[in-house]
Amino acid sequence: MRESPQEVLARIPGWERAECSELHGGLTNRTWLASVDGRRAVRRAVLKIDAAPRGAPYNSRLAEKTIQTTAAGSGLANRVLYAEACAYLTEYIEGNVWQLSCLDKDENLDSLAKALRKLHALPLTRRSFDALDAARRYSGKIDVGKPDIAEHCLKIVKKMHAPHNLCCCHNDLVVGNIITTPDVHFLDWEYACDNDPLFDLATIVAHHELTPDRANILLDCYFDGDGKRWREKLRQQEMLYNALVWLWYASQPDLDPSSLIAFEARLT
Repeated sequence: MRESPQEVLARIPGWERAECSELHGGLTNRTWLASVDGRRAVRRAVLKIDAAPRGAPYNSRLAEKTIQTTAAGSGLANRVLYAEACAYLTEYIEGNVWQLSCLDKDENLDSLAKALRKLHALPLTRRSFDALDAARRYSGKIDVGKPDIAEHCLKIVKKMHAPHNLCCCHNDLVVGNIITTPDVHFLDWEYACDNDPLFDLATIVAHHELTPDRANILLDCYFDGDGKRWREKLRQQEMLYNALVWLWYASQPDLDPSSLIAFEARLT
């Protein structure tokens, strides 16, 4: 049974009397904004509570804490204040959460590329991204009457070679997980582990349907003007991302099947 935010905060020193308001939009957990009136200022934090301990393809909350704490030390993430098997409290940071339009500005792509290079230079997490395991987990939960598309997605994943250049990756870089503070920070490290660095770039390109021109600018920013020779490898990672995303969406029990149509067009 999922605990209430008050039950969780009661055992965290300094947050026992925090006021909470639920934040909407999370797909895999419930999230609250916790606030405490301090002597000098109001302290705020984000509390996530899971119904059960997390397993693959997610990090456990304790593993997520380790990775996010390392990233925070390099100025890429907010601090983790508390973590246990089913609860996670992180520092609330003020800033501008990105929207799709942010990707239209060259200077934003440059800032994002620089932050990604810092991220990919962090120590390895010692957990590698297993795309095939994730795909099989998702496909086992699908009940939308489209086994042919699910099998097609599985074939795409199976054809992908294991990356030769593993590094620490975020693995969920949708714009809602990018915030300018004014430095670029990344939110929600639940999928972070060792992966091909191009998967992070492919997530940005494929999820937001960037034009080839915008994708090339991002590649050039990341590779110091030498992005062209990486375009085909990026395209392969885009295919992998699209296949995984279709399987993930199709596996969600409350999803309207008609919403999969847009993702199906990306699988060709």
